[in-house]
Amino acid sequence: MKSNSRLKNFMNNENVVGYVFSSPFIIGFLMVTFIPMMVSFYYSFTDFKLGGEANITGFANYIRLFEDERFFNSVKATFIYVGLSVPLKLAFALFVAYLLTRKIRGVTLYRSLYYVPSLIGGSIAVALVWKELFSKTGLVNVLLNSVGMESLSWFGDKKLAMIPLVLMTVWQFGSSMIIFAAGLKEIPSSYYEAATIDGANKLQSFFKITLPLLSPIILYNLVMQTISAFMSFTQAFVITKGGPQDSTNFYALYVYNHAFKYYDMGYASAMSWVMLVVMSLVTLLIFKSSKKWVKV
Repeated sequence: MKSNSRLKNFMNNENVVGYVFSSPFIIGFLMVTFIPMMVSFYYSFTDFKLGGEANITGFANYIRLFEDERFFNSVKATFIYVGLSVPLKLAFALFVAYLLTRKIRGVTLYRSLYYVPSLIGGSIAVALVWKELFSKTGLVNVLLNSVGMESLSWFGDKKLAMIPLVLMTVWQFGSSMIIFAAGLKEIPSSYYEAATIDGANKLQSFFKITLPLLSPIILYNLVMQTISAFMSFTQAFVITKGGPQDSTNFYALYVYNHAFKYYDMGYASAMSWVMLVVMSLVTLLIFKSSKKWVKV
């Protein structure tokens, strides 16, 4: 009886209940994230290939990175993609969110429709549709021909290949739009009324009221979308395969090819950890710079 009473008291303890409900997440985090990360960190110091043995090679993989021209090309392509897609995506998301917070009929329906591309995500099916749109006989070239312009080889010209991938990312602006819309609704209308009385036009109100008050949300979206852009893989893998001439050979795609195409898991692990460091530094830089433009 006494043992049953102790067990009952133990199970009724609030801390135990909390651990029980959080245990699926904790177990999932350990099994799916933490342990694979530690294994990857170990492999980055070995010559491990899938199906083979792992022999310690020290920093050989990391030194090899600085001798790999394609590695630097993938870094360059990724930074170009991030630098183009993230600002365009956030600007377009804010623009649509601003329109959808106006008092117009059916605004809830429009907001839901604009969110659909983000629900679909960067799936293989969407990438295939996007590939067809920008093909030689695709809709984009048909529209260009209709206005008297020549068809463009979007995926054959290294100067143009990045454009469809960036546009595909910008098209998936729904999640950022919803967050911006929620932030815009929290701005008191009395601020705009006071600005109107003082003679401010809509453009001045936007830059003097909307953007400063929305800056914490802009920071959040900027960080999340930057991290997401660095991890982009599906677009390049399905549409361009990294070509032409490695112009769209994103970092994640290059890591994937070394891991599962060349089975060089040690080198791929080293690249993954370098990217983690790079993403951390970029995120830190964003947070440091936010002190100058985020209004708390």
